Amino acid sequence: MTRGRSPLLSPAPWDGTTDESRQPVIIAALRTPVCRANGQLKQLRAPDLLAPVLRSLVESLNVPPADVDDVIMGNAVGGGGNVARFAALQAGMPTSVPGLTVDRQCGSGLDAIALASRLVAAGGDPLYLAGGVESISTAPARANRNDDGGLDFYSRAAFVPPQFGDPDMGVAAENVARTFGVTRQRQDEYALRSHRRAVDAAKGGRFAGEIVPLPGNGARVDADDGPRPALRAALMERFPAAFVPGGTVTAGNSCFDADAASAVVVTSLKRARALGAADGLLVLGSDTTGVEPELLGIGAAYAANRLLTTLGVASDDVDLIEFNEAFASQTIACMDHVGIDPERANLDGGALALGHGYGASGAVLITRLLAQARRRNDMGLEMPLGLAMISSAGGLGTATLVKYANL
Repeated sequence: MTRGRSPLLSPAPWDGTTDESRQPVIIAALRTPVCRANGQLKQLRAPDLLAPVLRSLVESLNVPPADVDDVIMGNAVGGGGNVARFAALQAGMPTSVPGLTVDRQCGSGLDAIALASRLVAAGGDPLYLAGGVESISTAPARANRNDDGGLDFYSRAAFVPPQFGDPDMGVAAENVARTFGVTRQRQDEYALRSHRRAVDAAKGGRFAGEIVPLPGNGARVDADDGPRPALRAALMERFPAAFVPGGTVTAGNSCFDADAASAVVVTSLKRARALGAADGLLVLGSDTTGVEPELLGIGAAYAANRLLTTLGVASDDVDLIEFNEAFASQTIACMDHVGIDPERANLDGGALALGHGYGASGAVLITRLLAQARRRNDMGLEMPLGLAMISSAGGLGTATLVKYANL
């Protein structure tokens, strides 16, 4: 496995001596419903998904929109044109507010938040909106231009040069299952648990406070449409291998493509207090690393291990873990590699039940961590450490460590 650059470290992360003007903190987080691609949100383009989230975040801050220093958004398969800028203007922000769109494929949303955190750590008490968006339903068709000027359409871009291997996502998930010994039974059990947890969370209203409703197909959409209450172990066993003959990765233990947007407010601890924020997630560090593209699904584990080691945090000390469940095989392999019982991850279900909105998914992880941390605080539990993890196409992984705090 290869390694990337050193992780961002916030100065003196949580010992109370940090320069408040350089300590990044996330003080608000919202998302759209996560809905199946070509489903309830199929008529909404990326800015249509993202703009209502941005507008709601600014309204929650009770500050003029012009106070936002930048809008930094991840997007993986959109049509280009800087969707962050487009959505910011569509949300009613003045033309003075810029926008930056980043592409780290599935990790784009989490990496956008990490970038905003690094900019806060550089000083100046800025205020950022960061996150990601994906409208898979409206993603443009893509084509290479042949020598004769004709168009050669393709289903996805190449992520690495061919000599490194460039497997499709399902094939890569099989590679991870085989290499790290993740059985079909473990994958099915984990996927079923994800659905059950998401169903329970929805019934308990645990998603309601973080969702910005959207218009869709003539009706108001205010809930995720992926979790399956009727899913049972017997049905999971009937799914055939989906990507490799005789394999263990099936449609049942893989995520589905989804349309979604999610964004957070990132600022300094000093400015958060000036804004009157009651609580938030202190960003303690973030790391992105590279691994062998054939085993791209393990990338998040390598990023998380290095981040935790550098910060001197044991995996057992992390209270809340949100991992993007693109496939059960890579989720389990990453948890095993970091030394985390998969039972402890994604307490309200994950992408196996909710769906994977590519560029939005990393920001959804942070949104979920803030909601869960607030719920723990309301129950009088200790301020938790939270870890967000995501693996990306091309052999990449990003991890971010946060700590909930009353400000």
